[in-house]
Amino acid sequence: MTGLLARTNEPYAMAKLSGMSMCRAYNEQYKTRFISVIPTNLYGPNDNYDPEQSHLIAALIQKFHIAKVKNDPEVTLWGTGSPRREIMHVDDAADASVFIMENWEGDDPVNIGLGTDLTIAEIAETIRSIVGYDGTIRFDTTMPDGTPRKLLDMAKLNDLGWKSNISLNRGIENAYQWYLQHAVSVL
Repeated sequence: MTGLLARTNEPYAMAKLSGMSMCRAYNEQYKTRFISVIPTNLYGPNDNYDPEQSHLIAALIQKFHIAKVKNDPEVTLWGTGSPRREIMHVDDAADASVFIMENWEGDDPVNIGLGTDLTIAEIAETIRSIVGYDGTIRFDTTMPDGTPRKLLDMAKLNDLGWKSNISLNRGIENAYQWYLQHAVSVL
């Protein structure tokens, strides 16, 4: 810890930090081989599509799908669309986790991500296209943007030789198909 934790995430962050510390202590004291991983923002099948609690990808899939079904001419998103986010399909995260278990030695946590990010506007445009929504996207700049950038350092995992296998388009298509088959009934 090199600084203050964001007040909105403090309990969550403290729980994660405590867990990593506990793993390190067990490894030292009992010669276990616990590994702490820190995943980036994940999306995919079984995501949470609750309008009040969903994360970025699920929320956008649902917004664009509903707008398509209702033939709404416009979807409004908060902020400017300029914050950058690293997003990863859950199957890539699972693959990286198994790879780490088979290849990582050490007590340091390992980031699981892509090492690249996109603007929220770029992500929204990709989802709009995959859902087949023909309306426009409007950004409500009176609403907050949130953190300007969330991007993990992927040096450890990349040095071990792991690479992502699921492109953004393929991952979003997979998540949207799951949504259509399982979650759309929440409407």
